[in-house]
Amino acid sequence: MIRTFDAAGSIELGREVLLREAKAVTDLADTLDTGHFARAVELLLNCKGRVVVSGVGKSGHIGRKLAATLASTGTPAFFVHAAEAAHGDLGMITKDDVVIGISYSGETGELLTVTPVLKREGTALITITGNPKSSLAKNADVNLNVHVTAEACPLNLAPTSSTTATLAMGDALAVACMHAKGFTKEDFARSHPGGALGRRLLTHVRDVMRTGDAVPCVKEDISVLDAVREITKKHIGMTAVVNADNVVTGIFTEGDLRRLIEKRGDIRAIPIAEVMTKTPRTIEADAMAAAAARILEETLVNQLLVVDKAGHLVGALHLHDLMTAKVIL
Repeated sequence: MIRTFDAAGSIELGREVLLREAKAVTDLADTLDTGHFARAVELLLNCKGRVVVSGVGKSGHIGRKLAATLASTGTPAFFVHAAEAAHGDLGMITKDDVVIGISYSGETGELLTVTPVLKREGTALITITGNPKSSLAKNADVNLNVHVTAEACPLNLAPTSSTTATLAMGDALAVACMHAKGFTKEDFARSHPGGALGRRLLTHVRDVMRTGDAVPCVKEDISVLDAVREITKKHIGMTAVVNADNVVTGIFTEGDLRRLIEKRGDIRAIPIAEVMTKTPRTIEADAMAAAAARILEETLVNQLLVVDKAGHLVGALHLHDLMTAKVIL
């Protein structure tokens, strides 16, 4: 039966848990065996196959996260449950792989069962344990010690500080490998094409620009009235102005129209070449859409003309096009 809820007590306990787990991580940094850590990173960098992470229980959950982090930051990895490995899935592991076995006690039976097979096959084994004298640690090529003085759990039973320390050690390995490989934002985006970063870094202007009849375009020798008709027809708030060779020479926007009316009244017969904005900012189709977004932001405009290397008009881009593609959120 739940006792009367003590909000203040719960808040204080929650704060204490956060402080204890934070201390576990800072203590881990202070006591890091740099030689062992460097050797573990070296094994991962020199892996000719894949990194296989394994564990049971809470260590297994942490292992799944570590495998996912490694895979998304340039180190091919997957998770194999230690119990499943002992019953057939060991066949997924080769001598070219590197295994990371996670067990805080270092005495997890399922991992100890498969360890002799790994050693016999010549598969490198990195262990993450809280006991460097444990059976698992002694059989490893390198052991990373994540010992904590106590769990954050008031009963000192539920894996809390120890799982946080293990998680942090795994992240440290992944980031060290990521740095050593020169992993970039573009590399990260390729692993996350469905995410916001992936859309921003992988989407090109050509993927979102308007083309063909959807691009408002008039010749230099027409009147403002005809230009307004083109703007109205294409619903993008502007029109490109091109010469006889289809090279962009200017742009005329709805904003330009309003200012022109205020200044000159009857503007219908005015040649567009006389009032257009000459040499407007443009972008090429192969440029990243994120670059187009930066131009729009810097120039405080909503439209951008797309040209080829010779300046020929090939498309048009509106702020809403980038928003629809979620390049701008």
